[in-house]
Amino acid sequence: MKKVWLVSHYAMPPHLEIRVKTLKYASILQERGYDVLLITASTVHNTDINLIETKERFVVREYDGLKYVHIKCSGYLGSGVKRILNLLQFQKRFKRVMKKFDKPDVIVADCNCVNYKGILSFAKKFKIPFVSEIRDLWPLSIVEYKNLSDKNPVIKYLYSQEKRMYRLSDAVIFSMEGGKNYIKEKNWDNKVDLNKIFYINNGLDVALQETQRKEFTLDDADLNDASFKVIYAGSVRTVNYVDLIVKAAELLKDKPDISFLIYGDGDKRGELEEYCKTNNLDNVKFKGKVDKKYIPFICSKAGLNIISVKQTRISDYGVSWNKLFDYMNAGKPVLSTTSVNYDLIEKYNCGISLRDQRPETIAQGVLTVYDMGREDYLQMCANAAAAAKNYDYSVLTDKLEEVINYAISHNKEHY
Repeated sequence: MKKVWLVSHYAMPPHLEIRVKTLKYASILQERGYDVLLITASTVHNTDINLIETKERFVVREYDGLKYVHIKCSGYLGSGVKRILNLLQFQKRFKRVMKKFDKPDVIVADCNCVNYKGILSFAKKFKIPFVSEIRDLWPLSIVEYKNLSDKNPVIKYLYSQEKRMYRLSDAVIFSMEGGKNYIKEKNWDNKVDLNKIFYINNGLDVALQETQRKEFTLDDADLNDASFKVIYAGSVRTVNYVDLIVKAAELLKDKPDISFLIYGDGDKRGELEEYCKTNNLDNVKFKGKVDKKYIPFICSKAGLNIISVKQTRISDYGVSWNKLFDYMNAGKPVLSTTSVNYDLIEKYNCGISLRDQRPETIAQGVLTVYDMGREDYLQMCANAAAAAKNYDYSVLTDKLEEVINYAISHNKEHY
């Protein structure tokens, strides 16, 4: 029985978790006979909750049969200096705390160029295979979303740390398909062995969502009427460009049987609601934030589900949008306002990806699906539902097991 440590700074107890991939890994691996331990920070991201309010350095707790170690870290809100301090605390304190536990056969760490060092050095000290799992491209994400230069001294340092992390890992998992291409374009392939680079995207629990779709329904006239509904479910922030969806809806306001439903919250919501009120956009409704268990039902009521994210260089290497898999599993076409490489929507012919982010282009994309022949539309729906099954957590865990075995074998070659 292999002993696996799943290290994820932001993983939360099941009753608080909204990003469930690590928990699903843990649960499925445990069902398959692995001895699994989850190691996380004591802070719960995007909240003021700290799971350790005493002077203890760590606590061991069990939730739903899964064993956790929470390492005490200081609280933070937002993405400022306190969050960076929190990241640094976790990787530094990891070494001190985890030496008290029986060593695993492998460490799989959801990490980045800021918080990997202490975890990696611990693994090297005890000759434990180390797998780095990359779910966001740091520092590229910082560069793109904060409008910083690649030549910024801090950014250059972070790139050097990112390269070091890849070089010293026994295996690297990218959640975006273009991970190998990213390394090549950075000219790091002379130091980073591309054979140890793997791809496992995000995903979903298909069976759970099918159950939720039946059990967690909403009695809502806007959702259950006969209109062709364009549904967005996600954050309403600047980076999501929901204003483009609203302006596309404005261009289609003379189509009374097309409606736009926006589910989610964020700092742009109030501004956009006021815009709709001022411009008499009755075809747009802001429905607010809903519990995730209602998302399968909501998305299944759409004529078209829509993704909107700011266009950046990040999409050159593929994307790992959780909502894409929720949308696919709803069995309805998907419209993406963002042009990406390694495009899953195009791969599975389950929707339309647009080539520019203009309201006119989005409006035309909506009309393309709205005017589509019934046979073509139903085929696109079927393609979406079939594609989702390729990203069920059981399939992803199969791939994770392959990486674990590779990393253990690779590590033995060096010791």
